[in-house]
Amino acid sequence: MQYLQLENVSKRYGEKLLFENISFTINKGEKVALVAANGTGKSSLIRAIVNIESADSGRIHFAKDLKVEYLMQEPLIDSQLSILENVLFAENPASQAIIQYEKALLLPEATEKMNKALAAMDASQAWDYETRVKQMLYKLDIQDYHQNASHLSGGEKKRVALAKVLVNEPDFLILDEPTNHLDLEMIEWLEEWLINSKMTLFLITHDRYFLERVCSKIIEIENGILHNYTGNYTNYLEKKEARQQNEAANVAKAKNLMRTEIEWMRRMPKARGTKSKARIDSFYELKTQASKRLEQDEIALQINPERLGSKILELHKICKSYGEKVLFKNVEYKFKRFDKVGIIGPNGSGKSTLLKTLTGQINPDQGKVVIGETIKFGVYSQDGMQLKEGMKVIDVVREFGEYIPLKGGSKITASQLLERFLFPGFMHYVHVDRLSGGEKRRLYLLTVLIQNPNFLILDEPTNDLDLMTLNVLEDFLSDFSGCLIIVSHDRYFMDKLVDHVFVFGKDGELADFPGSYSHYREREELKAIQKVRENNTQSILEDSTPSQTKQAVEKLSYEERKSYNRLEKEIEKLEKKKEELHARMAVLVNDYEAISKLSKEAQAIGESIDEKSMLWLELSERI
Repeated sequence: MQYLQLENVSKRYGEKLLFENISFTINKGEKVALVAANGTGKSSLIRAIVNIESADSGRIHFAKDLKVEYLMQEPLIDSQLSILENVLFAENPASQAIIQYEKALLLPEATEKMNKALAAMDASQAWDYETRVKQMLYKLDIQDYHQNASHLSGGEKKRVALAKVLVNEPDFLILDEPTNHLDLEMIEWLEEWLINSKMTLFLITHDRYFLERVCSKIIEIENGILHNYTGNYTNYLEKKEARQQNEAANVAKAKNLMRTEIEWMRRMPKARGTKSKARIDSFYELKTQASKRLEQDEIALQINPERLGSKILELHKICKSYGEKVLFKNVEYKFKRFDKVGIIGPNGSGKSTLLKTLTGQINPDQGKVVIGETIKFGVYSQDGMQLKEGMKVIDVVREFGEYIPLKGGSKITASQLLERFLFPGFMHYVHVDRLSGGEKRRLYLLTVLIQNPNFLILDEPTNDLDLMTLNVLEDFLSDFSGCLIIVSHDRYFMDKLVDHVFVFGKDGELADFPGSYSHYREREELKAIQKVRENNTQSILEDSTPSQTKQAVEKLSYEERKSYNRLEKEIEKLEKKKEELHARMAVLVNDYEAISKLSKEAQAIGESIDEKSMLWLELSERI
């Protein structure tokens, strides 16, 4: 059954054509992602679909009586209301009854108000809905739902907005960058929730692991034209590469044919006959095909930052608290040359505070930060920068530098750097107030890079960046010969770039884990499985005598006993093999075919681990 149908939809923003004659359908149960470069109209298309904006032409049609929910990229949260009131903000009797009931609970003396609230709850059958709302808030780690929304962080506001759309259990869910501002734990929860949900999904996201695990179809807008790809992110990469190779072959073929046609045109045929006219028309179509520019990002930038000295950055037992909350304590580390470190932890754990402490913006409560004399920081803050209205794109970059020196004595100019990061020449003289949110973030990133730092600190650099920009940035950072610290919720980005991760734990502890984020998560999952095994074993020992335990094991068949004894070793071997595959994938850059094969192999191993773990647990329960 078709839930959404678009026919020949077009949209312009001023003189800029965003997309033209776009047509596609989304059927019941499909989970579809929309990808495109920043500024090409992704959010505009979604706003047209939900009727916040109007398309210039075309038809958008939803199935009849469809319950649709939409999560905006920057959700609107009323700071005057409580969290619960924001989630329940609707003009329906059940929502209003729950709000009045929750207020009455806070006033135990108001018996009359409570009686009225209880009657309203019964009349509107709101009890089940109230339970569902509180369960959803709990799952999203929102416990004090009576607090005023004005005190919420960006990540907390996103979770409140998610609760509002998820609790209504829509038939069709539309999400615009749902992972922005969420921490890694919450992203993984949302990922699992959407995978297990039967609702139809249409979303914009740049999170590649999210695309890989959640989506069954990817739609891409490129140069105003729509391309459909069935499957997840790996399939998208394979099919897009095949399409680009086919287009490149067609362009080469058209250029060869053009030589013959140009000679014919030069003889100036009289276009009196139908055949001559048709051939002339075909010539201009062929010329368009032959002139087609294929987007490629092949330039490797061998940046030459200032040399790092023997002393880089040293942390000597630094501590920081705000009131009674300890953010981090006794952090001790000496950065080495070419260190590439990721920092992970839940929202509010102190990641941004740690970065500001490293660069001297905030003083530690105890301990000392020693910065080497040769260090030149380049800091990208998640708060962004204030761009002066009226300035042109090229002028913003040139304010911070004219060029970056490359190895071998050459240099890349501000204009060339803009081109490299997907600002074509005609955009260099566009005023910054005409840029999209993602384009402004990309421009801010370039103002950091043009200063040619030898120690880069990037705090959530992937927010609002499109997939194309992320690939270019990853290539740039892979070649970067200085030190790098990344705070990011983008797991794919972290896995590709960092050598080890600092993990914020409980009570301000900061652990240094050698390996990528995925390696860390796999280790944590393995520890959780082992803990279950240990608890099961301990329970057997506590509840049974040795003879009873032996008798219980003997109740298993001979083949089951063999399986029980070998499963743990098999699981450990598979975990190691999966880690090796992820390590091999991390060093591949643009070899999509190899990445695809390794990804499929890793996925199969993961499924095997899950099956074997479940079998082990089943046998344990029988014991």
